[in-house]
Amino acid sequence: MNRPDPDELLDKLQREEEKRQRGRLKVFFGASAGVGKTFAMLQAARRRKEEGVDAVVGVVETHGRKETLALLDGVETLPAARIEYRGRLLPEFDLDAALARKPQLLLVDELAHSNVHGSRHAKRWQDVQELLDAGIDVYTTVNVQHLESLNDIVGRITGIRVWETVPDRMFDLADDVTLVDLPPEELLDRLRDGKVYLPAQAESAVRNFFRKGNLIALRELALRLTADRVDAQMREYRADQSIKRIWRARERLIACVGPGKESAALVRAAARLAAALKADWLAVYVETPKLQRLAADDRARALDALKLASELGAETVALDGADAAATLIDYARMRNVSRLVTGAPSMQGWRRYIDRSVSERIIRQAADIDVTLISTGTRESHKPPLTFGALKEGMRSPPRVYGYALAIGAGITLVASALASREFAVTNLVMLYLLGVVFAAVRLGRGPGVMLSFFSVAAFDYFFVAPVMSFSVSDTQYLLTFAVMLLTSLTISHLTSSLRRQARIASQRERRTGAMYAMTKELAAALMTGQIIEIGTRHIAEVFQARAAILLPDSGEKVQQKVDDASPDSTLLKSELDLDIAQWVYDQQKPAGLGTDTLPAARALYLPLKAPMRTRGVLAFSSRSAFDLAIPEQRRMIATFASQIALALERVHYVEIAQDALVSMESERLRNSLLSAISHDLRTPLTAIVGLSSMLAAQRDQRTEASNELVDAIQDEASRMTAIVTNLLDMARLQAGSPKLNLEWSLLEEAVGSALRDCRRTLARHPVRVVLPAGLPLLQFDAVLMERLFANLLENAAKYVPAGTPVTIGAARIEEDGKPYVRVTVDDAGPGLPLGLETRIFEKFMRGDSESSTPGVGLGLAICRAIAEAHGGKIGAINRVAADGRVEGARFWFTLPVDTPPAMPDMLE
Repeated sequence: MNRPDPDELLDKLQREEEKRQRGRLKVFFGASAGVGKTFAMLQAARRRKEEGVDAVVGVVETHGRKETLALLDGVETLPAARIEYRGRLLPEFDLDAALARKPQLLLVDELAHSNVHGSRHAKRWQDVQELLDAGIDVYTTVNVQHLESLNDIVGRITGIRVWETVPDRMFDLADDVTLVDLPPEELLDRLRDGKVYLPAQAESAVRNFFRKGNLIALRELALRLTADRVDAQMREYRADQSIKRIWRARERLIACVGPGKESAALVRAAARLAAALKADWLAVYVETPKLQRLAADDRARALDALKLASELGAETVALDGADAAATLIDYARMRNVSRLVTGAPSMQGWRRYIDRSVSERIIRQAADIDVTLISTGTRESHKPPLTFGALKEGMRSPPRVYGYALAIGAGITLVASALASREFAVTNLVMLYLLGVVFAAVRLGRGPGVMLSFFSVAAFDYFFVAPVMSFSVSDTQYLLTFAVMLLTSLTISHLTSSLRRQARIASQRERRTGAMYAMTKELAAALMTGQIIEIGTRHIAEVFQARAAILLPDSGEKVQQKVDDASPDSTLLKSELDLDIAQWVYDQQKPAGLGTDTLPAARALYLPLKAPMRTRGVLAFSSRSAFDLAIPEQRRMIATFASQIALALERVHYVEIAQDALVSMESERLRNSLLSAISHDLRTPLTAIVGLSSMLAAQRDQRTEASNELVDAIQDEASRMTAIVTNLLDMARLQAGSPKLNLEWSLLEEAVGSALRDCRRTLARHPVRVVLPAGLPLLQFDAVLMERLFANLLENAAKYVPAGTPVTIGAARIEEDGKPYVRVTVDDAGPGLPLGLETRIFEKFMRGDSESSTPGVGLGLAICRAIAEAHGGKIGAINRVAADGRVEGARFWFTLPVDTPPAMPDMLE
């Protein structure tokens, strides 16, 4: 019986203790809204409450459904917290009240929900984490489209991107996941019957997100994810209980890859078999001490086979072990693999009885695992070929080392001579020579050990077997002694040198692991990109005896070497780098160069520095021996170093962004304070100038025409200056923090009419058309700010379009990300927007043409953007292009969210 590993046992006990202290999380998981997750959660909670569990509702979204509301009867519900946001009090889950109440079980619906700005946590799943840490069990719900890893996939399937997501680790953290499933046809019927959304929203949902094809695809994703989770739970249970026997709950197979020419055919056959069985599959290569002595081309074939398997959809694994068959079977049991796919035995004749092949040993040892033999049409042994080159490689040692071996043999002979003179049995002297062979093989290597084996036999025959001082043998029995002595010496020499090699490999791995730890520690303390480059290249040079370079992208996404004074001993120089290959690697996020399928003739290996958010650069690696890159372990270690460097680069990048943001925020605050102070100081004299100019304008009859024109010019310029100062004050107020909006339910027509009245003098030379469709809903906005937004857009149009050209105001209902909006447009017939300024035009102090004679400081559109975003909308600008490609003018647009207005009270007749 196998004894459990003490470290694993201690780790298991620690995990169980942590689980006992934390609350348990149960997730009700579904393919989409409407499948009945909340209903199932409430039913489960009521059953627990009947069992005597203290169950409380933290927050549940009933969506007005009577069946769901009925399940809340008799269950304590925590009151919602009221959080002020943009002038409104919004209901939100009260985390503090839940922690203070501390029930045994708490229901928290919609795990992916984003909390109102000003809450303790930005996301509801963070609230759930705190509840679990407090020892409270939680029931919650989530849809498949809200999982972070599937967000992009769901977006491509449905065409709609969901912005509220949950990290996969929260789903993995769940102690229990209950799949709430509903066929697409039944879900569509529920939707049409108004059991999911209100009838007005249901019709739009069926046309967009809730199409039958979308629901089928989402259902498959949910089922697959649940099945994968169950499989992972089964493997975890098997590992915890130390179960070695295979459970055939799910078909999974391993392709046993070797260095032979038939490996590619074996991988393709395994891929076909996996597709036929609809099974997951892995490609596994075990590198034994024997295989480590193979030629570079043979070892490269194993790596090529793993690449092919990866391209065909397999999970690839490279293992180390003394016995390939035993290592493969142990790994198969650990992964609960039901089938091993290997090549047919290659040995023929008497050799198969002396040294069985890996396939035969697998068949003998894998009693509970199916073994499928694939005939590849080749009969090739994977053993190291017994060639002069292989012998030479194994016997390679400095001449002085062979001299040490001869000295050991001579010393043993002197000791044996002394013992023989004291009537010491001659046959016992053999043990002294065997001891010397063991010492030579361990300390000096295989070659000296083999040489000492032959020397020992010759010395024993010459000095101790009658007739002495002669190689003649008087007794033929000694011939057997010589043969056994030589065979034993050679075997001991081979085994001890193999152990020495394995010890050296283990020491090398330990050294590399220590170097990885040291590099990671230094990278964690690095605060600048240059430090990371220096640390990474230095450690790579020390560990791999190689030279490297780290290339980073510039502002134009072109990779360049950033360090000019690099050391040529550890860093590749610019003349040795191929920037075209590096750029391809950065763009495609795939390795290229030496040892790969892409541009293998290159002098260096180029690896993408992939970080969680994006690729941060390229690592160029040049080893002194191309053979090193054919070793799977070497490639894995290089990839690990590259991953650590990428993570450090991303961390420093975001540190720099945070520092820049702090500096920018402080600069913005100072600028706003300065603008506000200057604007307030200017407003008093400007008010006086405007008032005095208005008094002068009222006395037109008492002056000449030329004087009246000067008075009108003074009045116009004073009004323009007043508008600029007003814009400065508005901008300072909007940028000082979240503006407090005086939100009221109003008609869009009212805001448009007020803005047109205020701008009648500015728009005097432009006909204005208002095209608002009938039936626009009531909108909730700040009437003063909305009037300001319209006024700035209209004034902007009047400034830049020729006199007599029309300005058109329009609106329409739209839907973005499944939410309804009203989109307002202001069209002009001017020259259009300069190319590339469609988005930058809304930045502060940005003007369409910096050399334009049109007066202004570039704040009007920035204020428009601030007002639109404060109302929860967006703003943009595009050029209107005719069918012949001619620009007909510019279009400025903004959106306002549509909400449900309060019910109107009954009027007394």
